[in-house]
Amino acid sequence: MDSFNSEKKIKVGQNEYVIRSLPSLVEGKVGHVDKLPFTLKILLENLLRQEDGINVTQEDIQAVAAWDPTRQKDLEISFMPARVILQDFTGVPCVVDMASMRDAVVQMGGDPEKINPLQQVDLVIDHSVQVDRYGSADSFKENVKIEYERNKERYSFLKWGQKSLKNFRVVPPGTGIVHQVNLEYLGQVVYSLDKAGRREAYPDTVIGTDSHTTMINGLGIVGWGVGGIEAEAAMLGQPVSMLIPEVVGFKLFGKCPEGTTATDLVLVVTQMLRKKGVVGKFVEFYGKGLSNLTLPDRATLANMAPEYGATVGFFPVDEETLTFLKSTGRSQETVDLVKAYATQQGLFRTDSTPDPLYSDKLELDLSTVIPSVAGPKRPQDRVSLAEAKASFETALPSLMKKGPHPTLASGAREMNGDLKDGSIVIAAITSCTNTSNPSVMIQAGLLAKNACDKGLKTKPWVKTSLAPGSKVVMGYLEKADVLQYLEKLGFYLVGYGCTTCIGNSGPLDEMIEKSIKENELVVASVLSGNRNFEGRIHASVRANYLMSPPLVVAYALAGSLKVNLTTEALGQGRDGKPVFLKDIWPNQREVQDALKNVKQELFKKEYAHVFEGDDVWKTISFPKSNRFDWEKDSTYIRRAAFLENLAVAPAPLADIRGARVLASLGDSVTTDHISPAGSISAESPAGKYLLSHGVPKSDFNSYGARRGNHEVMVRGTFANNRLKNQLAPGTEGGVTKKFPEGTVMSIYDAALAYAKQNTPLIILAGKEYGSGSSRDWAAKGTMMLGVKAVIAESYERIHRSNLVMMGVLPLQFPDGKNAAGLDLSGEEVFEITGVADSLKPLKVLKVRATLNGVIKEFNALMRIDTPKEIEYYQHGGVLPYVLRRLKGK
Repeated sequence: MDSFNSEKKIKVGQNEYVIRSLPSLVEGKVGHVDKLPFTLKILLENLLRQEDGINVTQEDIQAVAAWDPTRQKDLEISFMPARVILQDFTGVPCVVDMASMRDAVVQMGGDPEKINPLQQVDLVIDHSVQVDRYGSADSFKENVKIEYERNKERYSFLKWGQKSLKNFRVVPPGTGIVHQVNLEYLGQVVYSLDKAGRREAYPDTVIGTDSHTTMINGLGIVGWGVGGIEAEAAMLGQPVSMLIPEVVGFKLFGKCPEGTTATDLVLVVTQMLRKKGVVGKFVEFYGKGLSNLTLPDRATLANMAPEYGATVGFFPVDEETLTFLKSTGRSQETVDLVKAYATQQGLFRTDSTPDPLYSDKLELDLSTVIPSVAGPKRPQDRVSLAEAKASFETALPSLMKKGPHPTLASGAREMNGDLKDGSIVIAAITSCTNTSNPSVMIQAGLLAKNACDKGLKTKPWVKTSLAPGSKVVMGYLEKADVLQYLEKLGFYLVGYGCTTCIGNSGPLDEMIEKSIKENELVVASVLSGNRNFEGRIHASVRANYLMSPPLVVAYALAGSLKVNLTTEALGQGRDGKPVFLKDIWPNQREVQDALKNVKQELFKKEYAHVFEGDDVWKTISFPKSNRFDWEKDSTYIRRAAFLENLAVAPAPLADIRGARVLASLGDSVTTDHISPAGSISAESPAGKYLLSHGVPKSDFNSYGARRGNHEVMVRGTFANNRLKNQLAPGTEGGVTKKFPEGTVMSIYDAALAYAKQNTPLIILAGKEYGSGSSRDWAAKGTMMLGVKAVIAESYERIHRSNLVMMGVLPLQFPDGKNAAGLDLSGEEVFEITGVADSLKPLKVLKVRATLNGVIKEFNALMRIDTPKEIEYYQHGGVLPYVLRRLKGK
């Protein structure tokens, strides 16, 4: 359909393209398209192209075209991304579900070949490498060898998917991190596709199963992170259901001063936007300051959108975008198409571009940015570098496990005079946030060179690692002649991918681990990543700080957070004199000279055979059939239990009665708390399961690597060793009380006991429930434990959506209220009524809690936000919904 006669043709070189013209709506006086934010223009084009009178109507198009930021309406629209991108931690469960759906549709009498991605899907294997070996030239080779040994079964399964599923490509291990591969190679900015004998051009848009998919926003591509469940729905042709977003404009002007980095800017912006409150909103950067940011700087800012809470952190296409496309080896045809299309559609930014309409605005003078770090627990907890030492010392009492040591003052607790509170035991240049940015990586290398020239060395208790986002990084570090100095300080290549930031930091030295535990030390990690939540980086490391790569190197030299890098010496030089950070910090001219080594040829070389893999990958065997041959004894890949024995039609919705509280949680409970990605304890339910199946502790791997096995993942739900369940005060980890007996046991065992009694379960929580990574197992595991509803003060966007898509009811306490304010102990029996009757988005439901004859009642807002989500919930989740639709075709 084309109700607004928007179809036009443009010619680029010798090629003619069909487009849906936004200026045609301006000419037709449909809304005020020319004044819209860039992001809404892209959503509007998507609607024009997808108009079918059902999922997308004339009214939807008119509503976006006439968007009024002063009168925001809760109007649902359907968005269909051009492609989907996955990483292996979240991608393996997607492929497991696709394989399970093929089995399920056969059970329902359908055709398994109907289960295929209907658009381009790319999976980048980047989250499975762990830092088992470090500090030597063989570290990368050894870690890759161990990675293949650990994950051969998973990789065989992914090769089956690559060969058996249509429109599905896999980037093999040891290539790079998903976001950097997306930025440097996969992202097209403007997509062109031959359809029915004609060539169409339209904006490249993407959703991904990693929350940091937003990094691609720096390239002018609208994209954001979703849970694996939502990604699967999109892969199967279901539109992403969303409300027309509020768009917050963030004006940048000026230029960052000498001595600061893009990371410092990111931490300032993250803090500002968290304070502003942009959860669920689009953030769009504008202003002349954009011209003073390189595209990697913009990508660094866009990457951190989940940390500041926004759905996207978007930068429009401009001359810098074209320069980046050229420098990373994209074809001239691609660059020409991007410029012509963006200019034609009013999507090309210049310094004279009028400011669009925005729901709200804030601004930042880039010249005010100062060196910063963020920690010890959250990305938004920024402090200036000068205040970092004092900030840590202030936070220290709250980080201690049991308060001050009984015999030693906290500052004196140590082992052999070296390891103390504040000692840095992990220093990692890791994560997509910074390793995609040549400027900060070059700065780290130059700082290492200057440190070596002075005779400085990394402290011996620091575990150092370098995990770049792509092979290109090692190429330009070597050509700039700085790699050797990073290596001299212990920063050897350990792998290409997401390591420390996701929790794949690997083991600490046994003596260091022993000292930490025996002395109950609060030791630290420093990393150039984007996540530092409790328990995420390493189970024994309680303080975790985010910072730029050069500061990671500097702190590795200092060896402690109790050193003020702005006033105290990093160490003693070979001349016997103290060396300060200012003595080795590279100036901007040095950095710019070294950046000349970042050349187009490096990108062309490394991405020429990106889907082929190394010799080991090529030799991995896989089953050759359209349905996967499940191994009944596998501890990695199991058919999804929640897709077995599905009824052809869904059961009617029912109110929730006789429910018990499985866990009562506080504020800022992350998806890491709910479904950890890191190491598996032998004492945990998941560890006991693996041991019972003959898996030795040395082969446990991680929760992230075992996401293809629901038996492990359901046992790991709420198993983070930093989780504090208020039902079991004084404990940490996946512990609860089973009522009415009051018996203390693991959350998994309690859920089993409740299931035997047919008792439905609920979770009570505080603010920002489910913040952090877009982790589908945080919702899948919750559902599989028997949780029917979560009642929280507020939700992060992705987790709320994932709960609905797994058939779990997200409810919100009345404004200003929480479990404590309503005097709920968690021992009550709960009823939630209004579910069975005329369910509609954002309905208010009645909650009744009864304990010892005392009844407490309150209203709760049902956070099923759209009509499409109502349909998903009625079917018990999005996958049953899709299966039943496919069966009917």
